[in-house]
Amino acid sequence: MITSRNPSKQLLKNVRAGRTADVPALLKVLDATERKALLIELKAVRAELRGGTRWDGAWRRVVQALRVAGVGCQTGAAATATWLAARDMEDWGGESHAATVEVLADRAPAWLGNLAQRLADRRGFVEFEFGLVQELVLRSGGEVPATDAYVAGWTGSLDHANLAEQLRAHPHTRLLVRRLFELTETPGPLSRNTARWDVEPATHTSWLEALDLLTTEGVLDRRDLLEGCLARLVRGGRPHDLRFHLALLQRLAPTQEELQAHTADLLGMAADGPSTVAGYAQEALAVQVLAGELPDSLLAEMSGALLFRTEKKLVRAQLTLLGKVLKQRPTVAPELLPLVAEAFGHADSNVQLRALKLVGAHLNAVDEAVREGLAGSAELLSAVHRPSAVELFGTTLSAEPDLPYEEFLPPVPERRRLAPAADTLPELVEELVPLVKGRRQPAPEDFERALDGLVRYAAQDREALAEGVRGLVADSWWMNESIPRSTAYFQGSARGVEAVLAALFGKVTKELIDAGRARQHLHPDCTRHVLEAALEQRLWELADLIGTPALPFLVATPTWHTGAVDAAELVERLRRYRDAGLEPAPADFAQALLRVRRTGPEAAEAARAAADLGTAAGDRLVEWLADAAPLDPVMQIKPPVEKRANGYLYWSERIDLTGCARPGLRQDFPGAFRWLVQPFDGQPVSCRLWVHERDHLPLVLPVDREALATWLLPRLVAGVEWGERGATWWLPAFAEAEGELGAAGALALACGMASPHAADRLSAVDALLVLAARRDLDAAAVGTALAGLVQDGFAKPNRVADATRTAAATGAFATVWSVLAALLLALLEAERSVRGLGDLLAVAAECVEQCRAGGALAGLDRVAARGGSSQAVVQAKRLLIALAQRTDQTATQLAKNSQ
Repeated sequence: MITSRNPSKQLLKNVRAGRTADVPALLKVLDATERKALLIELKAVRAELRGGTRWDGAWRRVVQALRVAGVGCQTGAAATATWLAARDMEDWGGESHAATVEVLADRAPAWLGNLAQRLADRRGFVEFEFGLVQELVLRSGGEVPATDAYVAGWTGSLDHANLAEQLRAHPHTRLLVRRLFELTETPGPLSRNTARWDVEPATHTSWLEALDLLTTEGVLDRRDLLEGCLARLVRGGRPHDLRFHLALLQRLAPTQEELQAHTADLLGMAADGPSTVAGYAQEALAVQVLAGELPDSLLAEMSGALLFRTEKKLVRAQLTLLGKVLKQRPTVAPELLPLVAEAFGHADSNVQLRALKLVGAHLNAVDEAVREGLAGSAELLSAVHRPSAVELFGTTLSAEPDLPYEEFLPPVPERRRLAPAADTLPELVEELVPLVKGRRQPAPEDFERALDGLVRYAAQDREALAEGVRGLVADSWWMNESIPRSTAYFQGSARGVEAVLAALFGKVTKELIDAGRARQHLHPDCTRHVLEAALEQRLWELADLIGTPALPFLVATPTWHTGAVDAAELVERLRRYRDAGLEPAPADFAQALLRVRRTGPEAAEAARAAADLGTAAGDRLVEWLADAAPLDPVMQIKPPVEKRANGYLYWSERIDLTGCARPGLRQDFPGAFRWLVQPFDGQPVSCRLWVHERDHLPLVLPVDREALATWLLPRLVAGVEWGERGATWWLPAFAEAEGELGAAGALALACGMASPHAADRLSAVDALLVLAARRDLDAAAVGTALAGLVQDGFAKPNRVADATRTAAATGAFATVWSVLAALLLALLEAERSVRGLGDLLAVAAECVEQCRAGGALAGLDRVAARGGSSQAVVQAKRLLIALAQRTDQTATQLAKNSQ
């Protein structure tokens, strides 16, 4: 019962109190005019709430009540959808859904359907609030939304417990299941179809089991599912998105008659599908081939596509199938053998040998013209098989052209000079937008330019700056006085800029700023945070000094995109400070010192100019430039220790960092920066926190490449060890930095090349090639580091082989061989054989054949002499031949003995 004489005020009071259940009844007594007026006040409440956190229970309850009230006051479906789907109105828990539906109960079905369709188009909304959208669809009685987001939300709304029963009872199951095969991305519940979240099988069914059961019961049409799976697999996509459809197709176990009706689809899957999809199609087609149900023309089409693929398993299976066909029907040899000969150019020498033997077994069944064509294709064979080809075809293969080898490396990245800071306030505000509003971190150089522009403009006119950026930060969480603050709330580069802006508006206390400046580390047990702490301290210093005469501009702003500061430019900045009667801020100056190159004639000339300044900062710069030794922290790799109870030894626990071994450098470095230039009193530092891409961190040490690698190495090792994505994000920037490459840098490259994720290995490969192009790569050190990781079981040889094969494919065969030579030297001389050695030997043999390297590799002859046809033995023979002189009789004899 409504007792208040002013229901609008009573409703507003309930909203502020977070009493969502009372809102629908209060709304019922309001007419259209009153609701329109109330909506204005609700928007004001919404503005007050911006910046709150969903983890605050009281704040969340107010948002839920506000959400329901706003829905009841809206008139159009479009405006209602915008209100519900706003980020600050989200209700992932669904506590307000019942009240929302209640206030919409009097709306027309068509209006409800319109609203449901608009919400179904918003993936971020329907994924987490599917229940609300589905209820609107059911009440409207209209068409079910056909959006990908709605279907994905439906799959996420169903519980794995008794999934089949839920699907059987759902009114739209048949329609939505058909839509499952039309999605571009497979929803998470389906891609995890083999997972069992319940330990009791009786109360759990996976999607595979549920769909199979409903098909058996006749609830779903078997033909629809089969055709849907095949159509989705033919369209292709990422293996992750096709895994469920392939598994469902296999579970449905289509008959040969059903598959024969889709021969064209199977041919497409075999040619273009991911390896697992192509393998399934190949097996299904092979049954037709051996039963004589696939025409020879389609067999040729199938063989041409599969023999062109890189997957050895598929190529070997197709060669085996063609061998059976040729044995059954020798008359098809003229059509099939030229296809087999295409495998002569396959990257794997074992595949080449299989193809050569198959051609040799049926060579008598072809005429002279076909024979000549096959002999011509034999030119594609690697050196290890060419003698056998000569013996088979009775002709001499053309000699490879004796041209000088040319190494192809990427161009050396050019340094890009940073543009000057923004000249006008509108330009500065535009540069600040991605720092304050962007979801992704801006480029490091953009971050530094914006920071310098902010400081410069604040020194000129602090009030004008505050007025200019007020609209940009008006809805920032720190503008809300009711939200508590601590330094942790501003942690991170982008939020650190917000700390500076908050200080500009007086929204942070002096005590908080002093605490931020005094922090020497963010997490004392994580080396990754040593670099972050230096960045954070610099930002808190800016928050303290911005807009004061003490900070007219930054001396640490990079000259180049790598983060390096030109020595002569730094001297000029210090001269301007001197002329203004100022000394640079401690953290800003410390960062500038860490960014200036200390070697070369430019450094010497800058030191002489700095000595003439007659200031403490100038004298400190002279002292700094006089000591050109790198800032290498002391890193030790501890020997293996006893494994943990779970049987696994974390490799990252073996890395000890004890800080820089030059305590004299501690002088005049503030707080967090001391961690970069002083010992840790022998205290080991480790890190196992989650990987975050912080592109700004390499700019802390842009001229001390080895020091940068040392500080970031433990996190890289832990990231690779735990299978995290993005652990190698900093390697390309590391390659563009300056300074020597030492043990830490070599180990970082090695770990990157051993990453379980192809994208991360590619980052390591890019860094390797850039270092080689800059002539900074110590290939032997990288190879030795890789050998240690392989022998310790940290690096899987197949991943290392993939990384080196990728690098070699760019034309850097000599560089890759230099790395592999050191790696193989250690592995071949090891007492215990390494599983996967054949993959590494295959890449090495390819590199040697291409770059025409010579010499000997200790232990290689022992592997080649083992006998048998294992990959390691075959590739060892191939590499041994390739290393021998091409005109040497030894090479010819070795090739004959290898067959």
